[in-house]
Amino acid sequence: MVLNYAIIIVSIALIASVLLQSKGVGLGGLAGGDTGGVYTQRRGIEKVMFYITIALSVVFLLLALISVLIS
Repeated sequence: MVLNYAIIIVSIALIASVLLQSKGVGLGGLAGGDTGGVYTQRRGIEKVMFYITIALSVVFLLLALISVLIS
Protein backbone atom coordinates (compact mmCIF):
# COMPACT_ATOMS: atom_id res chain seq x y z
CA MET A 1 0.00 0.00 0.00
CA VAL A 2 2.75 2.45 0.95
CA LEU A 3 4.78 1.30 -2.03
CA ASN A 4 1.94 2.24 -4.40
CA TYR A 5 1.79 5.75 -2.96
CA ALA A 6 5.56 6.08 -3.26
CA ILE A 7 5.40 5.09 -6.93
CA ILE A 8 2.67 7.66 -7.58
CA ILE A 9 4.59 10.45 -5.83
CA VAL A 10 7.86 9.63 -7.61
CA SER A 11 6.13 9.43 -10.98
CA ILE A 12 4.49 12.85 -10.52
CA ALA A 13 7.85 14.32 -9.49
CA LEU A 14 9.52 12.70 -12.51
CA ILE A 15 6.92 14.14 -14.89
CA ALA A 16 7.33 17.58 -13.33
CA SER A 17 11.12 17.48 -13.59
CA VAL A 18 10.97 16.49 -17.26
CA LEU A 19 8.51 19.27 -18.02
CA LEU A 20 10.61 21.83 -16.14
CA GLN A 21 13.64 20.94 -18.25
CA SER A 22 11.87 21.92 -21.45
CA LYS A 23 11.64 25.60 -20.50
CA GLY A 24 11.50 28.07 -23.36
CA VAL A 25 10.81 25.36 -25.89
CA GLY A 26 7.08 25.97 -26.16
CA LEU A 27 4.36 23.50 -27.04
CA GLY A 28 5.95 22.72 -30.40
CA GLY A 29 9.03 21.35 -28.66
CA LEU A 30 6.95 19.27 -26.28
CA ALA A 31 5.11 17.72 -29.23
CA GLY A 32 8.34 16.94 -31.07
CA GLY A 33 8.85 20.10 -33.08
CA ASP A 34 12.22 21.40 -34.24
CA THR A 35 14.04 23.44 -31.58
CA GLY A 36 16.91 24.65 -33.72
CA GLY A 37 19.33 21.83 -33.04
CA VAL A 38 21.92 23.93 -31.17
CA TYR A 39 23.40 22.08 -28.21
CA THR A 40 24.31 24.17 -25.19
CA GLN A 41 26.09 22.95 -22.09
CA ARG A 42 24.00 22.60 -18.96
CA ARG A 43 24.89 25.06 -16.20
CA GLY A 44 23.53 25.92 -12.81
CA ILE A 45 19.95 24.89 -12.16
CA GLU A 46 19.69 23.08 -15.52
CA LYS A 47 22.47 20.73 -14.44
CA VAL A 48 20.82 20.16 -11.06
CA MET A 49 17.46 19.42 -12.72
CA PHE A 50 19.19 16.98 -15.10
CA TYR A 51 20.69 15.03 -12.19
CA ILE A 52 17.40 15.14 -10.24
CA THR A 53 15.61 13.67 -13.26
CA ILE A 54 18.14 10.85 -13.51
CA ALA A 55 17.85 10.11 -9.78
CA LEU A 56 14.05 10.11 -9.91
CA SER A 57 14.04 7.75 -12.88
CA VAL A 58 16.34 5.33 -11.04
CA VAL A 59 14.16 5.49 -7.91
CA PHE A 60 11.04 4.92 -10.03
CA LEU A 61 12.62 1.90 -11.71
CA LEU A 62 13.68 0.40 -8.38
CA LEU A 63 10.24 0.95 -6.84
CA ALA A 64 8.57 -0.66 -9.85
CA LEU A 65 10.87 -3.68 -9.66
CA ILE A 66 10.28 -4.05 -5.93
CA SER A 67 6.53 -3.81 -6.51
CA VAL A 68 6.66 -6.59 -9.11
CA LEU A 69 8.81 -8.82 -6.89
CA ILE A 70 6.49 -8.39 -3.89
CA SER A 71 3.29 -9.15 -5.81
